[in-house]
Amino acid sequence: MKIHEYQAKDVLKKFGVAIPRGYLAVTPLEAEGAARQLGGGIVAVKAQIHAGGRGKGGGVKLARSPDEARQHAEAMLGMMLKTPQTRPEGQQVRKVYIEEGCRIAQEMYLGMTLDRETGRLTVMASAQGGVDIEEVAARTPEKILKERIDPLTGLLAFQARRLAFLLGLTGESVGAFVRFAMGLHNAYLATDASLAEVNPLVVTVSGEVIALDAKLNFDDNALYRHPDLAAMRDPDEEDPRENQARGHDLSYIALEGDIGCMVNGAGLAMATMDIIKLSGGRPANFLDVGGGADEERVTAAFKILLSDPQVKAVLVNIFGGIMKCDVIANGIVAAAKQVGLSIPLVVRLEGTNVELGQEILAHSELKIVAADDLGDAARKAVAAARAAPARGSA
Repeated sequence: MKIHEYQAKDVLKKFGVAIPRGYLAVTPLEAEGAARQLGGGIVAVKAQIHAGGRGKGGGVKLARSPDEARQHAEAMLGMMLKTPQTRPEGQQVRKVYIEEGCRIAQEMYLGMTLDRETGRLTVMASAQGGVDIEEVAARTPEKILKERIDPLTGLLAFQARRLAFLLGLTGESVGAFVRFAMGLHNAYLATDASLAEVNPLVVTVSGEVIALDAKLNFDDNALYRHPDLAAMRDPDEEDPRENQARGHDLSYIALEGDIGCMVNGAGLAMATMDIIKLSGGRPANFLDVGGGADEERVTAAFKILLSDPQVKAVLVNIFGGIMKCDVIANGIVAAAKQVGLSIPLVVRLEGTNVELGQEILAHSELKIVAADDLGDAARKAVAAARAAPARGSA
């Protein structure tokens, strides 16, 4: 789960992480009032969406007066902000964050996440702050500093000091960086985060180390332990199909392809997407109906797939173990009839009750393309998607 910048800063502040003062605003007048509360000087007006690169899209502006802050907020609120991390149509701005300005001496990057190669939480830092860290990692990976954290000891002060020295910090800024890094680490652990990122992390002319931006992502599987964090979810920032899937206990992630996938089991779902790509196609989603799904959940999953206007063909790949093939077949038939299926449907069933499932589909009067194995199913789905017209066209 992702949260907004202003929410992330509220969380980090509880762990001693230094942040500038700021106020949330949902109207231009509130933005003007927030700027006055911050002293009437220079403030940053920052669009609040779940995407990076806001500044490049016009989502971060400096205002030198409360009146200018109101003008910037008026221009931002309601706009469709486009960044490299949003959907092509952009993301609507519904709130802005008004933050006090500061005199910056140096911009850096600091982040923490799990390194799956080592199985260790890893701290990443770079003197190249304020830019897309992905570009830095791709073009000059040597500029990304890393400290791997022992799970028994956590982040140690000497590791944070070593990073500070490698970043070129001196004097009191070293101690401030150590306190900042330790606070960020403590917040990561205490909230069951999957990513904690500050970009830019700035050193002011007076030697303070503060978070000029902040990003926190949380492990969905641990949110039951953090009802306060779960309450920060913003459905407006999430794909509506993903929200709908969550209500049916389905694992769904929207992608950019045109072949809808419905699979039981996360591993099989990943393999299905890989085979589609290998066959020259593009999966439109990740969708795992789970091992114990019933007909109702399968019907809901099918409706979610077909609600994506980009989907030109659907591939159902089921290995019946706990999930029986006849249950899947009944769900497919029920959903297809309810939504009025008009696009190609490729089905590969294998496992428990496969003969019964195939019989149900054969007598359904639906135009279903049967597949012998996964490779055959992927090739047929790719061919069907290429031959199908765009949704909504004649």
